[in-house]
Amino acid sequence: MGIKDQFQDKAQDLSDKEKGAVQRGQDEASERARQDQEQNQESLDDAQQGAEERFSQDHDA
Repeated sequence: MGIKDQFQDKAQDLSDKEKGAVQRGQDEASERARQDQEQNQESLDDAQQGAEERFSQDHDA
């Protein structure tokens, strides 16, 4: 194996590692976005339920 081949192999290894790191970063960002979306939906549902309960109590009184 010549020096040129060694450099090409090392460059390929580094490229593969970079692609893996980028993919993991994208996966983590997607997971955080999904969790944030779920949390926002839960907050919205809680707020809507509270408003409906207050509305119902106001009309019952």
